[in-house]
Amino acid sequence: MAKKSLIQREKKRQTLEQKYHLIRRSSKNEIKKVPALSDKWKIHGKLQSLPRNSAPTRLHRRCFSTGRPRANYRDFGLSGHILREMVHACLLPGATRSSW
Repeated sequence: MAKKSLIQREKKRQTLEQKYHLIRRSSKNEIKKVPALSDKWKIHGKLQSLPRNSAPTRLHRRCFSTGRPRANYRDFGLSGHILREMVHACLLPGATRSSW
């Protein structure tokens, strides 16, 4: 189980990313349209003034049940060992199990 503080930090990053998504996208589109380099630097400075945690690259996928940040399957939102346990318990329809 992941620490609760790390999970809350990740939720905070998600809300910040949603809050600044439109500002970040419009600024990047402006950079593409503006031909002058000095104007691009001004817009880039505006982008850098946004909070770091609002960048989408700082987000991590976490396991839905345990909060584990690694070995996640996008389709299920679960980490590998939890996914395997749920498949063996027949809790995920359509998933085939393998035992080795």
